[in-house]
Amino acid sequence: MKDLITVASFTIKDMIKRKSFIISMIIILVLIVVGFNIPNILNKVKGDSKLGTSKILLVDKENIFEGTLDSLNQGDSLYKFDVLLENLDNEQIKEKVKNGEYDCSLIFTKTETGVTIEYIVESVVSFGEIPKEVLESFSMLYTNVQISKLDLSIEELQSLRTNFEVKVTETDENAASGNSLVTMLLSLALFMGIHFFAFQVSSSITTEKTSRIMETLITSTSPKTIVVGKTIGAGVVGLLQILIIGITAVISAIVFLPEGALNGILDISNVTPIFAIVTVVYFILGYFLFAFLYALTGSTVSKPEDINSANSPIGFIEVAGFYLAYFAMINPSSKINILASILPISSPFSMPFRMMLGTATTSQIITSLIVLIITIILIAKISIKIYSSAILNYGTKLNFKDMIKIYSSKE
Repeated sequence: MKDLITVASFTIKDMIKRKSFIISMIIILVLIVVGFNIPNILNKVKGDSKLGTSKILLVDKENIFEGTLDSLNQGDSLYKFDVLLENLDNEQIKEKVKNGEYDCSLIFTKTETGVTIEYIVESVVSFGEIPKEVLESFSMLYTNVQISKLDLSIEELQSLRTNFEVKVTETDENAASGNSLVTMLLSLALFMGIHFFAFQVSSSITTEKTSRIMETLITSTSPKTIVVGKTIGAGVVGLLQILIIGITAVISAIVFLPEGALNGILDISNVTPIFAIVTVVYFILGYFLFAFLYALTGSTVSKPEDINSANSPIGFIEVAGFYLAYFAMINPSSKINILASILPISSPFSMPFRMMLGTATTSQIITSLIVLIITIILIAKISIKIYSSAILNYGTKLNFKDMIKIYSSKE
């Protein structure tokens, strides 16, 4: 155990001190802070514009809306409306838009077929067309004005406005429920985390082979301890990165985004403590699965420039597992979901997704975990044996045949 802790500590210190680690972390954290601050930055640069509160001049010379346009300013809105009943000519109105007093102006004129709106804007390309929700507000106000002239009773007015309630009935007993966007983002985060952190294991092993540090390590401890220790060390660094990135993202969202800005977009109501624990378990198991595979490829090469080509097959397996889970997400009720959540290469990305949507049964979760753990043990056993024989190989890269011979040998 002492040797295991020593190897893991050495790996952690070595990875944290690397310039690539420090620079990449700084860049990621800066991008997160800047990303959450983009709305504020744009508002500072452009001031009151379409990205902030747009000022719109409404000209109702004929009083078509009978003074109801002022009600559009009630509540929070991206638009501020100024209502003008004066008899200004179009040139004067154009001047107000041109000098930046207003972003645009809408002039209402009654016709035989309805109401015509003259849209005055400096450039449609830069500001855009009349927003759909604004046109809908005008239509609703005008309709209410016309209805009020019919002298209808309260009951008759209520009969004109009907609320439609939607009741959903799903024939699939295990039908999905919840925010699919959150689950897709979660699966993508799991994939990216597992890939980048597991990849560090092969990179670390190859680097130490090149510097001959490995010769010193294997004289003081066993190859098994080295493989497991380096895998744990890289995993701890990965979890530390995730923790720092996650805390930075949460703080940035709280500080820089308006309250409730992400409501409805990122619905995390289905995230429970049990779900969080199981997700962490799948992340750790998925990491160990691919970390041991990358440890295997890292021990088969002797030059850092060969590591990418050696890792290509493992990367392909990772991507195949993720896309299998992704295709299952597109149709949560399909049978492929069960396959994706049981296969060890895809279950770390798929099962948390199915749990959040409520489509995974307890038996499927247990089966998935058992299969994943058994696969990790088998791959770890293979990796350690090949690592033990190949770690001091400083010649050409070992091919698949060489690895089979090494594993088949009784030594």
